[in-house]
Amino acid sequence: MKVTPLGIEGAWLLESPIHPDDRGVFREWFKSDGLKEAELPTFDVRQANTSISAQGVIRGIHFSSMQNGQAKIVTCTFGSVLDVIVDLRPGSYTFGSHIQINLSAMEGKSIFISKGLGHAFQSLENNSTITYLLDKEYNPDEEFGITPLDSNLDISWNRSGLNISKKDAEAPTVKAFFEAGNGK
Repeated sequence: MKVTPLGIEGAWLLESPIHPDDRGVFREWFKSDGLKEAELPTFDVRQANTSISAQGVIRGIHFSSMQNGQAKIVTCTFGSVLDVIVDLRPGSYTFGSHIQINLSAMEGKSIFISKGLGHAFQSLENNSTITYLLDKEYNPDEEFGITPLDSNLDISWNRSGLNISKKDAEAPTVKAFFEAGNGK
């Protein structure tokens, strides 16, 4: 596994080889020892989630508290997505900045996202499938949302065929969320 730090502390690109043959493709996308060898934070899987999205769907920006939230490892197991990580940790020197990475089932890329970082993605084709490994079980008291349409974040979403849930669209902007005293 190749591990590359991204431009936001606490976010890494994980790359593992794809092994195609006449039957299809095999990929070993998560190895606990690989994370230890790369000196990434301890990650014990406590929950796994999968989402399947139509083309144009945006999910997120979701994040958890710094104290008791979830870290996650995200990969695309079918199709392709534009994956976005947003630094939502007050006091971080990259607070409010974001990274965009294309994830495709055929490329062998995954993302490690530390707690406190926001995550969103847009499906680039029908039935794009994202699988998450999480180091804690879901706790709604520790989970938050920011609208992915926050103009101050300037995320380059594909606006053609845009499909977003009412909950995500109506989530607060980064500024409104933190001015209201949330996320402490």
